[in-house]
Parts: sequence; structure tokens; C-alpha cells
Amino acid sequence: MAMEMRDYLRDEILEEADLGYISLTERDRRLSAFDRALGEKLEVRGGTAVMTVQSGPAANGFGIADSNIVANRPVASGENSDILTYLAKPKGGSALPGVVVIHENKGLVPYVEDVARRLAGEGFVAVAPDLLSRRGGTGAFSESTEATSALGTISRDDLVEDLMATVSMLSAEGSVDPTRVGVIGFCFGGGMAWRLITKDSRIKAAVPFYGPNPPLEDVPNIRARVLAIYGGLDDRINAGIDDITTAMERNGKVFEKIVYPGAQHAFHNDANPDRYHAEAAAQAWEQALAWLNRWLVQ
Repeated sequence: MAMEMRDYLRDEILEEADLGYISLTERDRRLSAFDRALGEKLEVRGGTAVMTVQSGPAANGFGIADSNIVANRPVASGENSDILTYLAKPKGGSALPGVVVIHENKGLVPYVEDVARRLAGEGFVAVAPDLLSRRGGTGAFSESTEATSALGTISRDDLVEDLMATVSMLSAEGSVDPTRVGVIGFCFGGGMAWRLITKDSRIKAAVPFYGPNPPLEDVPNIRARVLAIYGGLDDRINAGIDDITTAMERNGKVFEKIVYPGAQHAFHNDANPDRYHAEAAAQAWEQALAWLNRWLVQ
């Protein structure tokens, strides 16, 4: 059974408290803010958000300027909303594979932009959409808890629509081969990666990191080859592994999974010291790159 994204976001708060990362008082504050946001349907702050375009050398995954990578902030045009994005790509080159990078529940933060730059350093054109664009963008919120609450007010269908618009923008990018587009996502973004591939047949390869399952009845629609990555200590998400494995195998999908013992949910995020697992993160990243190369490059 699929986990609704709003339930997933609320459960993230409960899990933070259960693991001792936040106090019970902070848990109650965040839950109150989350439930209040759902009730109020947060207004978009400040009208249309405007992002400054950044071009020129971008920092790579080690925070060092890399003259071989360029980055900017194009806007994808959706049917009902414009989507703010961060795009990183190799300097020069054509007919390159493209990858959509989907953020965690805190929005388009530096960690996610860094992932896009790491992919660019490996020869991919990577675009990370800001799925808070309908609420003014991640930058409209002063606290990450506000951003998480705002995500909960956006419908699943609207989120998928914005992701599909991002795929269209990436496919039309002059240096991208539109027949070689993949997706990678983390936590909430892992779940949205699963949702996206049930709706968009243009995606050829997917690597959801510790993402909740999509509706299992939608699995027959998947055309992407999927590598699912999990942390061994992530009981909440791992409860769905058997179901998605059975559904993918029953429908003849290309599917592999890796579970890293001793790693918690969000273990790849090196900006989150409570959850980061350096060894598992490094190994999972190499496996993710190998999968994307296998299905988008070779």
C-alpha cells in the first residue's frame, strides 16, 4: 500500500523525535505548524518568486570551484505553475544524458544543489526542481520546518505535474539527449521519484534513495529501470520493500535493491550529521552512478 506524501511528511517529524534528534517539545511545535499549514493552505509569499541566474564555474562535490562545470537557475514552465530549478552541467558537450534530482522534505537546499554538481562532474546534465515553487520557493521560508509544512499543502498530482514539466525542460536543454533522461531522489524525493516514473515514460533510469512506495497498482506503468537504495535501520520505509519488490518482479520490471546495514534514513546527506553514514553514502553513490551510466550512457 502506498504511503500518502502528507502522512510521510508528518511521520518524518515523529521519527525525528523517536530517534532523539529533536525534543518532544520541538516535535509538538513542528506537528502543530504542520497541521496548521494544512488547515490554512499556505499563501504564496511575495507573489512570483524571482531567482538570480548564476552562471560560470560551479563548486563540485567537495566545495572546490570546478571550471569544467557551469550552473544556472532556469525556470521550467508548467501547465499551472512555473518551477524554479537549479541546473548544473559539464562545460561543453552535446547529446549528454540528463538527470532530475529531487530534494528531501526541506526543499531545494545546498546539499541537493551539490548532488546536481556532483552529477555534472560525472558527465550528466542535472536539474534539481524546487517543489516549493507553488509556495514561493524554498527561499521564501526562514525555517526548514516551515518548508516541510508547506510541502504538505501541495497535492501529489501537482507535485508530479511540476516534475513532469521539469523533465520537459531538461529534455529540451540544448546539450541533452532527450532519449537518455533519468531521475534520482532522496527521502521525500525518493518517493516522488517513484511517483514520477509511474506517470512519465520518458524516464529511462531511476535511483530512489529510501523512498516510500508508489501506489502498487501503478507499477505496470513503469518503464524506467530502477535501483532502490535503503538504509538497514530505516524500519519505517523498509516495511514496504517486500511489497515493491513483489510488484516490480510480478510485472517484469528491471529492478534491483540495495540495503546498507547500519545506515539510517537519509544516510547519504552529508549536511545532516545525525543521519550521515560516510561509508554507506560513498558506496551508494558509486552504485547510483554505475546504474545511471549503465542505462543512460552505455
